[in-house]
Amino acid sequence: MAAKDIFHEAVKRALEKDQWIITKDPLELEWEEVLVKIDLGAERLIAANRGNEKIAVEIKSFVSISAISSFHTALGQFLNYRIMLEVNDPERLLYLAVPVEAYQTFFQSRLAQVVIKPYQLKLIIYKPKTEEIIQWIS
Repeated sequence: MAAKDIFHEAVKRALEKDQWIITKDPLELEWEEVLVKIDLGAERLIAANRGNEKIAVEIKSFVSISAISSFHTALGQFLNYRIMLEVNDPERLLYLAVPVEAYQTFFQSRLAQVVIKPYQLKLIIYKPKTEEIIQWIS
């Protein structure tokens, strides 16, 4: 079993506070012989006549010594998971959840900003201590 991120439960509770129903923990996707596990799958009712909104969330803490190394890993996972979702669950949008401290520092760097745009990273910015989502970036 893959290790959960140290902020996994905090993000899970933050999503639940935002009226998301956690449907998969983890969300497993398979394509031929490749199996991936995205941290969370969640849904919520948009409106009575519009159905459910579905997301997948990959949670990252960015607590390692090297933010760039964490970013490389997160970006690679995000891109691979997005392709897996397009094949297996195309209605589900993929988000990368990052703590507010990482967003306010590393994610404001020129490199991060230049990378985020062409790869269309969707972000959830969260506060781990208060278990709340403070911003969605699509």
